Amino acid sequence: MLNIKPIHTELSGAMLVRVYENRSQLGAAAGREAAAAIRALLASKAQVRIVFAAAPSQNEFLAELAAAPDLDWSRITAFHMDEYVGLPAGSPQSFGTFLREALFGKVSPGTVHYLNPAAGAEAEAERYGRLLAEAPIDIVCLGIGENGHLAFNDPPVADFNDPLPVKLVVLDEVCRNQQVNDGCFASLAEVPQQALTLTIPVLLSAQWLFCMVPGASKRGAVTRTLHESISTACPSTILREHGDCRMFVDTDSFGAVFS
Repeated sequence: MLNIKPIHTELSGAMLVRVYENRSQLGAAAGREAAAAIRALLASKAQVRIVFAAAPSQNEFLAELAAAPDLDWSRITAFHMDEYVGLPAGSPQSFGTFLREALFGKVSPGTVHYLNPAAGAEAEAERYGRLLAEAPIDIVCLGIGENGHLAFNDPPVADFNDPLPVKLVVLDEVCRNQQVNDGCFASLAEVPQQALTLTIPVLLSAQWLFCMVPGASKRGAVTRTLHESISTACPSTILREHGDCRMFVDTDSFGAVFS
C-alpha cells in the first residue's frame, strides 16, 4: 500500500485541512483514515454508527473504504444524510441507490437505515429522527456543495441551531444546478425541488467528521469555507468549529499552486 502524503496541511479554526495532488490521492487518504477511525471505535464499543453522503465527490473515498481490510461491517449501523422527494422508486438518482451500489452492497453493514419519503416526507422525517436519536452518531462522512451546503441544508434553510433532526426542505437553484453539473440529471427540470435532509446540529454531533471535497467546481465553496465569516450564508463555515473535522481537498478545489 502506497503511503500517500498531503502536499500541504493547515488549520482553519479547529478544522484540519489536507491538500492532495489529485482526487484519487484525496479519496485514498481519506478512506484509509476513516477506516482507521472505524477500527479504533470498534475496538472500544459494540456498535458504530456512521452517516454517509451520496455524491460523485465521494466516489474515490467510498471505493477505498469498501476495500479497507479488517473492518467488521456487521457491527456498523449506516445512515445516509439526505434524499430527494418525488423520485420514482428505484431511481438511479436516489441517494439510497447510490450508496447501495457504491458501498453498502459491497460491505454489508449490520444495519442500513434508508431514507424513504415515498409514503410521506414529514412522517419519514420523524421516523428517521427517532432512529438517529437512539444512540450517538460516531462518524459523519460528508462533502460540501457549490453553495456551501451541508447535506441539503442550503443557505436559505440552513440553521445552526435547528430544533429538528431531519426536515423537509426546498432546494435552491444553485444546489439543483449542481446536480446537473455533476451528471446526475440531464436538465434542471428533472431535478426534484424538495428533499429530506439531516440538519446541521445532527451532522455536527458526531465525534469525527471526514469531509471530502475534490474538484475545481468546489474551489469557491472551499475558499469560503476556510476564510469567510461563520454564518448560514455559507453553511460549511460551521465545520471550523467542530472539535475533530478533517477536510480533504485537492489542488483543484484548494486553488493554490505548490512547488
